[in-house]
Amino acid sequence: MYSLLLAIIYIAFISLGLPDSLLGSAWPVMYPQLGVPISYAGILSMIVAGGTIVSGLMSARLTRRFGAGIVTAVSVMMTAIALLGCSFSKHFIVLCLWAIPYGLGAGAVDAALNNYVALHYASRHMSWLHCFWGIGASVSPYIMGHFLATGYGWSGGYLTVGIVQIVLTAILFFSLPLWKKHTANKETKNPPATIGLRQALKIKGVKYILIAFFCYCALEVTTGLWASSYLVGYHTIDAETAAKFASLFYLGITFGRFLNGFIADKVKDNLLIRIGIIIVMIGVVLVGIPTIGKEGALAGLIIIGLGCAPIYPSIIHATPMNFGPENSHAIIGIQMASAYLGTTLMPPLFGLIADKINIGLYPVYLFLFAVLMLAMSEILNRTISRKNVQNTNPL
Repeated sequence: MYSLLLAIIYIAFISLGLPDSLLGSAWPVMYPQLGVPISYAGILSMIVAGGTIVSGLMSARLTRRFGAGIVTAVSVMMTAIALLGCSFSKHFIVLCLWAIPYGLGAGAVDAALNNYVALHYASRHMSWLHCFWGIGASVSPYIMGHFLATGYGWSGGYLTVGIVQIVLTAILFFSLPLWKKHTANKETKNPPATIGLRQALKIKGVKYILIAFFCYCALEVTTGLWASSYLVGYHTIDAETAAKFASLFYLGITFGRFLNGFIADKVKDNLLIRIGIIIVMIGVVLVGIPTIGKEGALAGLIIIGLGCAPIYPSIIHATPMNFGPENSHAIIGIQMASAYLGTTLMPPLFGLIADKINIGLYPVYLFLFAVLMLAMSEILNRTISRKNVQNTNPL
């Protein structure tokens, strides 16, 4: 039962990743057909991310009332309906409307499953959970690229992924008895403390990790959303090929998180985060060097993905150690909100830069986030070290 439910949770995270890379891979074809500027992908991304903020903050309350299984199944169903709606949409404003239920569904799944795995499973499963997200995010650009290449268009790609989501929704609903039984067997007597944003910000180091998480998600989503458009606009790669090549970024994340799961219990989280950020920087530099051409850009996308792999799960896993297990549940929720804020604001901002200035600034934009993330992470490490010394040697 333990293994079966874990497999169901992994499947649920595949469903979370499937739609995430659809828009970026299809957008070079979508925006001319819809008659909107290239920057309008940022509007859709902002609506989706705004929905994830709302549902992510509500997820804990909904999970306490209905259970993680119900919240996950209903949320995946919402994303499925939204994707099917997008596949039949011919106007940009209609896509914006369907982006609302997609964002609400995605945010609830993300927060509910992260909390559930943190509470009920070993830490290595956190990396593998996000690895399965990468599988979904890696597969969908290939699906979209196939439909673009065969002449069925972007709507065929959205329709196919929507149908897959419907199947996953059915699996999740059939699995509901497993969730209830497993939760009953693992019931905790001491529920996590509930603290507000003001209280959390008073804890030493919380501000730094919120900024670092903001930067990470801004970098990851901006990379995925605009990779195809950058390859088309700057390296003159055709849209169908660019859609498939953009999936290399997600393949890098997927493979990296698979490997990270084997070492997550042996290597400290702060070291994994530091190494990941440095690898991201190397990848961004490769993407930005014009003299090595599209081959360097493609290699750079893979390397960025590999660098991103350990950062997200390590930040979440380190939260109890950094800020105390009594505060971890509430702080993880606030971290998720900060992450969603990064995905809401920063990818659309680059869309404006690409539209008004030059899409060639893509690697510069990503590098700035990597530098700020590294700075905040290192300041946090020093802050936590000083706090531990003070607790060990009180005056």
